[in-house]
Amino acid sequence: MTTAVPVIAIVGPTAVGKSTLAEDVAVALGGEIVSADSMQVYRGMDIGTAKTPPGERRVPYHCIDLVNPGTPYSAALFQRDARDAIVTIRSRGRVPVIAGGTGLYVRAALDDMRFPAGDLATPTRAALDARAASGEGAALHAELEALDPQAAALIHPNNTRRVVRALEMLAEGRSYATQAAGFSARSAFYPQTRMLGLTMDRPALYALIDRRVEEMMAAGLLAEVEALLDAGYRDAVTATQAIGYKELVPVIEQGADADAAIEAIKRASRRYAKRQLTWFRADPRIRWLDVTGLSATERTSSALRLLESTEHTG
Repeated sequence: MTTAVPVIAIVGPTAVGKSTLAEDVAVALGGEIVSADSMQVYRGMDIGTAKTPPGERRVPYHCIDLVNPGTPYSAALFQRDARDAIVTIRSRGRVPVIAGGTGLYVRAALDDMRFPAGDLATPTRAALDARAASGEGAALHAELEALDPQAAALIHPNNTRRVVRALEMLAEGRSYATQAAGFSARSAFYPQTRMLGLTMDRPALYALIDRRVEEMMAAGLLAEVEALLDAGYRDAVTATQAIGYKELVPVIEQGADADAAIEAIKRASRRYAKRQLTWFRADPRIRWLDVTGLSATERTSSALRLLESTEHTG
Protein backbone atom coordinates (compact mmCIF):
# COMPACT_ATOMS: atom_id res chain seq x y z
CA MET A 1 0.00 0.00 0.00
CA THR A 2 1.44 3.35 -0.96
CA THR A 3 1.33 6.37 1.29
CA ALA A 4 -0.49 8.25 -1.49
CA VAL A 5 -3.85 6.81 -0.43
CA PRO A 6 -5.34 9.37 1.96
CA VAL A 7 -8.56 7.62 2.98
CA ILE A 8 -9.76 4.01 3.19
CA ALA A 9 -13.36 2.94 3.81
CA ILE A 10 -14.43 -0.49 5.04
CA VAL A 11 -18.19 -0.96 4.87
CA GLY A 12 -20.81 -3.69 4.95
CA PRO A 13 -23.69 -5.14 6.97
CA THR A 14 -23.91 -5.39 10.72
CA ALA A 15 -21.96 -8.24 12.38
CA VAL A 16 -19.88 -9.01 9.27
CA GLY A 17 -16.67 -7.98 11.03
CA LYS A 18 -16.04 -4.44 9.80
CA SER A 19 -14.62 -3.04 13.04
CA THR A 20 -12.16 -5.89 13.59
CA LEU A 21 -10.91 -5.85 10.01
CA ALA A 22 -10.73 -2.06 9.92
CA GLU A 23 -8.59 -2.12 13.03
CA ASP A 24 -6.35 -4.84 11.56
CA VAL A 25 -5.93 -2.75 8.40
CA ALA A 26 -5.24 0.38 10.46
CA VAL A 27 -2.57 -1.45 12.46
CA ALA A 28 -0.97 -2.74 9.27
CA LEU A 29 -0.94 0.65 7.55
CA GLY A 30 -0.33 2.98 10.48
CA GLY A 31 -3.88 4.27 10.55
CA GLU A 32 -6.66 5.41 12.85
CA ILE A 33 -10.37 4.56 12.83
CA VAL A 34 -13.17 6.96 12.00
CA SER A 35 -16.44 5.31 13.01
CA ALA A 36 -19.30 5.84 10.54
CA ASP A 37 -22.09 4.46 12.72
CA SER A 38 -25.06 6.70 13.43
CA MET A 39 -25.63 5.15 16.86
CA GLN A 40 -22.04 4.96 18.10
CA VAL A 41 -21.97 8.75 18.30
CA TYR A 42 -24.10 8.50 21.47
CA ARG A 43 -22.50 8.22 24.89
CA GLY A 44 -23.68 5.37 27.08
CA MET A 45 -25.03 3.35 24.16
CA ASP A 46 -22.10 0.96 24.12
CA ILE A 47 -23.15 -2.69 24.21
CA GLY A 48 -26.10 -2.33 21.86
CA THR A 49 -24.05 -0.46 19.26
CA ALA A 50 -21.12 -2.91 19.45
CA LYS A 51 -18.51 -0.28 20.28
CA THR A 52 -15.03 -1.69 20.64
CA PRO A 53 -14.26 -1.24 24.38
CA PRO A 54 -11.59 1.41 24.99
CA GLY A 55 -9.25 -1.10 26.60
CA GLU A 56 -9.34 -3.29 23.51
CA ARG A 57 -8.62 -0.60 20.92
CA ARG A 58 -5.24 -0.98 19.25
CA VAL A 59 -5.43 2.34 17.40
CA PRO A 60 -7.16 5.67 18.13
CA TYR A 61 -10.87 5.90 17.36
CA HIS A 62 -12.76 9.00 16.25
CA CYS A 63 -16.46 9.97 15.98
CA ILE A 64 -17.51 7.80 18.92
CA ASP A 65 -19.26 9.19 22.04
CA LEU A 66 -19.79 12.63 20.56
CA VAL A 67 -23.16 13.55 22.11
CA ASN A 68 -25.59 12.41 24.78
CA PRO A 69 -28.50 10.17 23.76
CA GLY A 70 -31.44 12.16 22.50
CA THR A 71 -29.28 15.05 21.30
CA PRO A 72 -30.22 15.79 17.68
CA TYR A 73 -27.46 14.65 15.36
CA SER A 74 -27.39 14.42 11.58
CA ALA A 75 -25.36 13.39 8.58
CA ALA A 76 -24.40 17.04 8.13
CA LEU A 77 -22.96 17.17 11.64
CA PHE A 78 -21.20 13.87 11.04
CA GLN A 79 -19.68 15.24 7.85
CA ARG A 80 -18.16 18.08 9.86
CA ASP A 81 -16.91 15.82 12.65
CA ALA A 82 -15.58 13.08 10.36
CA ARG A 83 -13.71 15.50 8.13
CA ASP A 84 -12.21 17.21 11.17
CA ALA A 85 -11.01 13.78 12.30
CA ILE A 86 -9.59 12.99 8.86
CA VAL A 87 -7.64 16.26 8.86
CA THR A 88 -6.28 15.47 12.33
CA ILE A 89 -5.27 11.93 11.37
CA ARG A 90 -3.55 13.02 8.16
CA SER A 91 -1.72 15.81 9.99
CA ARG A 92 0.01 13.07 11.98
CA GLY A 93 1.02 11.29 8.78
CA ARG A 94 -1.40 8.46 9.47
CA VAL A 95 -4.10 6.81 7.33
CA PRO A 96 -7.78 7.49 8.06
CA VAL A 97 -9.79 4.26 7.97
CA ILE A 98 -13.54 4.87 7.81
CA ALA A 99 -15.41 1.92 9.28
CA GLY A 100 -19.14 1.55 9.59
CA GLY A 101 -22.46 0.50 8.24
CA THR A 102 -24.43 3.76 8.13
CA GLY A 103 -24.37 4.35 4.40
CA LEU A 104 -25.40 7.99 4.48
CA TYR A 105 -22.68 8.77 7.02
CA VAL A 106 -20.05 7.09 4.85
CA ARG A 107 -21.15 9.14 1.86
CA ALA A 108 -21.36 12.33 3.93
CA ALA A 109 -17.73 11.90 4.96
CA LEU A 110 -16.27 10.74 1.65
CA ASP A 111 -18.43 12.18 -1.12
CA ASP A 112 -18.78 15.74 -2.34
CA MET A 113 -22.17 16.13 -0.67
CA ARG A 114 -23.31 19.63 0.26
CA PHE A 115 -25.76 19.82 3.13
CA PRO A 116 -27.86 22.99 3.48
CA ALA A 117 -27.82 24.63 6.89
CA GLY A 118 -31.22 23.07 7.50
CA ASP A 119 -29.62 19.64 7.57
CA LEU A 120 -28.15 20.51 10.95
CA ALA A 121 -30.16 19.85 14.10
CA THR A 122 -33.26 22.07 14.22
CA PRO A 123 -36.27 22.60 16.51
CA THR A 124 -38.47 21.40 13.63
CA ARG A 125 -36.67 18.07 13.52
CA ALA A 126 -36.79 17.74 17.30
CA ALA A 127 -40.55 18.28 17.27
CA LEU A 128 -41.07 15.76 14.45
CA ASP A 129 -38.80 13.24 16.16
CA ALA A 130 -40.84 13.60 19.36
CA ARG A 131 -44.04 12.90 17.44
CA ALA A 132 -42.47 9.87 15.78
CA ALA A 133 -41.26 8.53 19.13
CA SER A 134 -44.78 8.89 20.54
CA GLY A 135 -46.18 6.57 17.89
CA GLU A 136 -47.39 9.04 15.25
CA GLY A 137 -45.44 7.46 12.41
CA ALA A 138 -48.51 6.68 10.31
CA ALA A 139 -49.93 10.17 10.83
CA LEU A 140 -46.64 11.75 9.79
CA HIS A 141 -46.56 9.73 6.58
CA ALA A 142 -50.16 10.75 5.87
CA GLU A 143 -49.16 14.40 6.29
CA LEU A 144 -46.28 13.91 3.90
CA GLU A 145 -48.56 12.25 1.35
CA ALA A 146 -50.91 15.23 1.48
CA LEU A 147 -48.13 17.80 1.18
CA ASP A 148 -45.67 16.03 -1.15
CA PRO A 149 -47.14 12.89 -2.72
CA GLN A 150 -44.03 12.28 -4.85
CA ALA A 151 -41.83 12.15 -1.77
CA ALA A 152 -44.34 9.98 0.10
CA ALA A 153 -44.32 7.49 -2.77
CA LEU A 154 -40.56 7.07 -2.35
CA ILE A 155 -40.66 6.42 1.40
CA HIS A 156 -42.12 3.36 3.12
CA PRO A 157 -44.64 4.36 5.82
CA ASN A 158 -42.59 2.46 8.41
CA ASN A 159 -39.42 4.41 7.60
CA THR A 160 -40.28 7.07 10.14
CA ARG A 161 -36.81 8.56 10.18
CA ARG A 162 -36.96 9.35 6.47
CA VAL A 163 -40.54 10.59 6.72
CA VAL A 164 -39.39 13.03 9.40
CA ARG A 165 -36.55 14.20 7.16
CA ALA A 166 -38.90 14.74 4.23
CA LEU A 167 -41.31 16.80 6.36
CA GLU A 168 -38.43 18.85 7.71
CA MET A 169 -37.26 19.55 4.16
CA LEU A 170 -40.76 20.71 3.22
CA ALA A 171 -40.66 23.15 6.12
CA GLU A 172 -37.47 24.54 4.54
CA GLY A 173 -39.10 24.83 1.12
CA ARG A 174 -37.38 21.79 -0.39
CA SER A 175 -38.62 18.42 -1.63
CA TYR A 176 -37.17 15.05 -0.67
CA ALA A 177 -38.23 13.72 -4.09
CA THR A 178 -36.19 16.39 -5.89
CA GLN A 179 -33.12 15.67 -3.78
CA ALA A 180 -33.49 11.91 -4.25
CA ALA A 181 -33.51 12.35 -8.03
CA GLY A 182 -29.95 13.64 -7.90
CA PHE A 183 -28.70 11.47 -5.07
CA SER A 184 -27.28 8.77 -7.34
CA ALA A 185 -24.48 11.09 -8.50
CA ARG A 186 -21.27 10.03 -6.72
CA SER A 187 -18.21 12.24 -6.61
CA ALA A 188 -15.39 11.58 -4.16
CA PHE A 189 -14.39 14.46 -1.89
CA TYR A 190 -10.92 13.04 -1.24
CA PRO A 191 -8.67 12.12 -4.17
CA GLN A 192 -7.61 8.47 -4.25
CA THR A 193 -10.15 7.20 -1.72
CA ARG A 194 -10.42 3.39 -1.70
CA MET A 195 -13.55 1.55 -0.60
CA LEU A 196 -13.82 -2.08 0.46
CA GLY A 197 -17.11 -3.82 1.18
CA LEU A 198 -17.42 -6.97 3.26
CA THR A 199 -20.00 -9.60 2.47
CA MET A 200 -20.76 -13.10 3.63
CA ASP A 201 -22.95 -16.08 2.86
CA ARG A 202 -26.40 -14.97 4.05
CA PRO A 203 -27.11 -17.88 6.46
CA ALA A 204 -23.65 -17.44 7.99
CA LEU A 205 -24.22 -13.71 8.41
CA TYR A 206 -27.59 -14.25 10.04
CA ALA A 207 -26.05 -16.78 12.41
CA LEU A 208 -23.43 -14.20 13.38
CA ILE A 209 -26.14 -11.60 13.94
CA ASP A 210 -28.08 -13.96 16.20
CA ARG A 211 -24.94 -14.82 18.15
CA ARG A 212 -24.00 -11.17 18.54
CA VAL A 213 -27.42 -10.36 20.00
CA GLU A 214 -27.07 -13.19 22.50
CA GLU A 215 -23.58 -11.98 23.41
CA MET A 216 -24.90 -8.45 23.90
CA MET A 217 -27.55 -9.73 26.27
CA ALA A 218 -24.93 -11.73 28.18
CA ALA A 219 -22.74 -8.61 28.36
CA GLY A 220 -25.48 -6.62 30.08
CA LEU A 221 -27.54 -4.96 27.34
CA LEU A 222 -30.70 -5.05 29.44
CA ALA A 223 -28.94 -3.22 32.26
CA GLU A 224 -27.57 -0.69 29.77
CA VAL A 225 -31.08 0.05 28.51
CA GLU A 226 -32.36 0.37 32.07
CA ALA A 227 -29.56 2.81 32.93
CA LEU A 228 -30.42 4.93 29.90
CA LEU A 229 -34.08 4.99 30.88
CA ASP A 230 -33.16 5.96 34.44
CA ALA A 231 -31.01 8.78 33.05
CA GLY A 232 -34.01 10.21 31.19
CA TYR A 233 -33.15 9.07 27.69
CA ARG A 234 -36.36 7.18 26.93
CA ASP A 235 -36.99 8.98 23.63
CA ALA A 236 -33.50 8.05 22.45
CA VAL A 237 -33.78 4.34 23.24
CA THR A 238 -37.25 4.04 21.71
CA ALA A 239 -36.27 5.76 18.45
CA THR A 240 -36.90 3.77 15.30
CA GLN A 241 -33.21 3.34 14.54
CA ALA A 242 -32.29 2.20 18.07
CA ILE A 243 -32.28 -1.52 17.29
CA GLY A 244 -31.49 -3.54 20.38
CA TYR A 245 -32.73 -0.82 22.69
CA LYS A 246 -36.33 -0.10 21.81
CA GLU A 247 -37.24 -3.80 21.86
CA LEU A 248 -36.14 -4.11 25.50
CA VAL A 249 -38.03 -1.11 26.85
CA PRO A 250 -41.31 -3.09 27.26
CA VAL A 251 -39.38 -5.80 29.11
CA ILE A 252 -38.23 -3.23 31.67
CA GLU A 253 -41.36 -1.09 31.86
CA GLN A 254 -44.11 -3.66 31.40
CA GLY A 255 -42.54 -7.01 32.23
CA ALA A 256 -42.83 -8.20 28.63
CA ASP A 257 -41.28 -11.51 27.64
CA ALA A 258 -37.50 -11.13 27.33
CA ASP A 259 -37.07 -14.06 24.95
CA ALA A 260 -39.60 -12.55 22.56
CA ALA A 261 -37.75 -9.23 22.73
CA ILE A 262 -34.46 -10.93 21.92
CA GLU A 263 -36.01 -12.60 18.88
CA ALA A 264 -37.38 -9.21 17.81
CA ILE A 265 -33.87 -7.72 18.03
CA LYS A 266 -32.51 -10.54 15.89
CA ARG A 267 -35.21 -10.04 13.25
CA ALA A 268 -34.73 -6.28 13.17
CA SER A 269 -30.96 -6.70 12.90
CA ARG A 270 -31.30 -9.14 9.99
CA ARG A 271 -33.61 -6.72 8.17
CA TYR A 272 -31.17 -3.91 8.81
CA ALA A 273 -28.33 -6.00 7.36
CA LYS A 274 -30.35 -6.49 4.17
CA ARG A 275 -30.93 -2.74 3.87
CA GLN A 276 -27.24 -2.06 4.39
CA LEU A 277 -26.26 -4.50 1.66
CA THR A 278 -28.78 -2.95 -0.72
CA TRP A 279 -27.37 0.51 -0.02
CA PHE A 280 -23.73 -0.40 -0.47
CA ARG A 281 -24.32 -2.67 -3.46
CA ALA A 282 -25.63 0.38 -5.32
CA ASP A 283 -22.18 2.01 -5.14
CA PRO A 284 -20.06 0.78 -8.08
CA ARG A 285 -16.87 2.13 -6.51
CA ILE A 286 -16.83 -0.45 -3.73
CA ARG A 287 -14.64 -3.54 -4.17
CA TRP A 288 -16.18 -6.54 -2.40
CA LEU A 289 -14.55 -9.20 -0.26
CA ASP A 290 -16.50 -12.33 0.66
CA VAL A 291 -15.23 -13.23 4.12
CA THR A 292 -17.25 -16.43 4.50
CA GLY A 293 -15.01 -19.03 6.14
CA LEU A 294 -11.90 -16.83 6.17
CA SER A 295 -9.71 -16.63 9.26
CA ALA A 296 -8.80 -13.22 10.68
CA THR A 297 -5.36 -13.44 9.08
CA GLU A 298 -6.84 -14.39 5.70
CA ARG A 299 -9.33 -11.52 5.90
CA THR A 300 -6.62 -8.99 6.60
CA SER A 301 -4.25 -10.21 3.89
CA SER A 302 -7.07 -10.39 1.34
CA ALA A 303 -8.30 -6.91 2.30
CA LEU A 304 -4.84 -5.40 1.95
CA ARG A 305 -4.39 -7.00 -1.48
CA LEU A 306 -7.75 -5.68 -2.67
CA LEU A 307 -7.06 -2.21 -1.32
CA GLU A 308 -3.68 -2.21 -3.04
CA SER A 309 -5.24 -3.16 -6.39
CA THR A 310 -8.33 -0.97 -6.12
CA GLU A 311 -8.45 2.03 -8.44
CA HIS A 312 -8.85 5.36 -6.71
CA THR A 313 -12.41 6.68 -6.66
CA GLY A 314 -11.40 10.29 -6.90
